[in-house]
Amino acid sequence: MATSVICVARIGAAHGVRGAVKLWTFTEDPLAVRDYGPLMTKDGARQFEVAHVREAKDHLVATFKGVATREDAERLNGIELYIAREKLPATDEDEYYHADLIGLAAVNAANEPIGRVLAIHNFGAGDIIEIAPPQGPTMLLPFTNAVVPTVDLAGGRVVIELPDEIAGDDPSAA
Repeated sequence: MATSVICVARIGAAHGVRGAVKLWTFTEDPLAVRDYGPLMTKDGARQFEVAHVREAKDHLVATFKGVATREDAERLNGIELYIAREKLPATDEDEYYHADLIGLAAVNAANEPIGRVLAIHNFGAGDIIEIAPPQGPTMLLPFTNAVVPTVDLAGGRVVIELPDEIAGDDPSAA
């Protein structure tokens, strides 16, 4: 079985003339990217070793070994960086890596299928779980203990308690 990989960062535009890039991280501690060892592309074909990293306003500024010019840095724009799943620290109880949730079966309390977990989003007001039903549009639900009372990674499922109504729904409007 192939080792699973987790996306931990995305390279942005070049920063300056000496090979630095803007770097957006998807880790709880943004600076953790320097501690994981070499980062790689999803297919593992290329590796990047962080030489230096510092915090900027809403991102990091990083340099990678072997990237010394602005032109080299410009060619990296948009590359996502991954690490092997097992390099990530263990999670606390009731904490999950998004990648561990994506693809899980979504069922109701009676274990009847609702769909599959498509993504976890956060638009600033808390986590949202996106469920793809067998047909129809996806559902965006709050990822709270009330709506998702059970996450069973070993069983490959999440239990969803569908809310009776969604804020903003007006059944009288047609």
